[in-house]
Amino acid sequence: MTTCAQALKNWEAANEMSAEEADYIKLYCQVPPIVKMDSSLNSLRNCERLALSTNAIDRIIPLAGMSSLKILSLGRNQIKKIEKLDDVASTLEELWVSYNQINSLDGVNVLTNLTVLYISNNLIRNWAELDKLAGLPNLRDVLFVGNPIYDDMSREQARIEVLKRIPQVAKIDGDMVKPGERDIANGTAEA
Repeated sequence: MTTCAQALKNWEAANEMSAEEADYIKLYCQVPPIVKMDSSLNSLRNCERLALSTNAIDRIIPLAGMSSLKILSLGRNQIKKIEKLDDVASTLEELWVSYNQINSLDGVNVLTNLTVLYISNNLIRNWAELDKLAGLPNLRDVLFVGNPIYDDMSREQARIEVLKRIPQVAKIDGDMVKPGERDIANGTAEA
């Protein structure tokens, strides 16, 4: 397994610069994969975008030192829940966690500046989970396709259900929300 500290050293060697000064750190597809996030990530105080996708990470750790983080990419890992993001709650704008094992949206509600949530191909089975996102005023772009909540309904029905629960979104599963969809979700569509 590769540790985050080792991956950061490798990144520095490949990029000929200090990771602490960089605004974009790419640690995806490590061979062997990273299995745990570690405290070395907290040295990345200037990092605005951290890519840790396609590894074997099973949990998120607190990111207290990452005061500039705007985009966190953790897709294609083994994460089971979204947690411990309080330290980046005021700066994080995009959370990419598709292709994991997440079954709940607990922990997302603290991300008050979140604009993008990509959480496709996970294990979300209950529509009530989406209600936890209604209080995120800046959330505009969501990706839920591939979750069990979409089973047994058409793409159109799923989009309306998302809109009913998260009315502030402008884009669902890669497509812009149409005025007619919003009318149906609001119950104001003409027959």
